[in-house]
Amino acid sequence: MFKGFRDFLMRGNVIDLSVAVVMGTAFTAVVSSVTKGVVEPLLAVLGSSSQFGLGVQLVSGKPATFVSLGAIITAAVNFVMVAAVLYFVLVLPMKTMQKRFGGKKAVVAEPTQIQLLLEIRDLLAAQAAQHTATAQREVSAAERN
Repeated sequence: MFKGFRDFLMRGNVIDLSVAVVMGTAFTAVVSSVTKGVVEPLLAVLGSSSQFGLGVQLVSGKPATFVSLGAIITAAVNFVMVAAVLYFVLVLPMKTMQKRFGGKKAVVAEPTQIQLLLEIRDLLAAQAAQHTATAQREVSAAERN
């Protein structure tokens, strides 16, 4: 049981993924603070004179019915900024290093047992057809003599 778990952890992809998740989470906090401090005030300027900022009030006089477009735009900006930084800081340099130093070699998939059996069947059928054709030629040659 522990051997399988150890093999799972040592695959490499798990470690890479965990590093990416931790870095993404840490960077998300930075991006969130930038968008909250810069993007949201800019969006509030575009909104109406109400305290809620950019959005639509569905029922006047009920603050709970305010649809905040600023929050949606802020979340989209957060996502784009995090994705861009992770791509340019982690993914692009890793691809460049793999190209420069040679990445993982392509693993050729081994044929399955069914594929091998089908290939053997086809070879035997071709061989049998060849023997039948040879035997027919020999019979035809013997009949002519």
